[in-house]
Amino acid sequence: MTISGIDHVQIAAPSGCEEEARRFYGGLLGLTELPNPEVLRSRGGVWFKVGDQELHVGVAESFAPAQKAHPAFAVHAEDLTALAESLTQALAVVTWDEAIPGVRRFYVADPWGNRLEFVGKGSRSDSHDQRRD
Repeated sequence: MTISGIDHVQIAAPSGCEEEARRFYGGLLGLTELPNPEVLRSRGGVWFKVGDQELHVGVAESFAPAQKAHPAFAVHAEDLTALAESLTQALAVVTWDEAIPGVRRFYVADPWGNRLEFVGKGSRSDSHDQRRD
């Protein structure tokens, strides 16, 4: 058995989240929306393309935001500051984290309080063992 990668990550959101998901993930972050498979459309939610993977914003009936577990999005290092500024202008709270030497990254919450991390691609030091999320 060989696991070859991650196909998708799912983020939970409350019922009726779709338009806000499109505004935040599609509009602010620039992710491309994907059509939900017909058989799953009645469940709600929105799917997005993220590089070779997907992000699924799924409806959770008893929703609680993920404040520790989170996806980490790779961003071209030269675009990281501009993304942080864009999110700040949209009134998101951006928290830079310098805990890992040589890694530029920040955290922000999505519209429902889920923790998201943004890491400058190419900013990671050679030793991945130093990482502690």
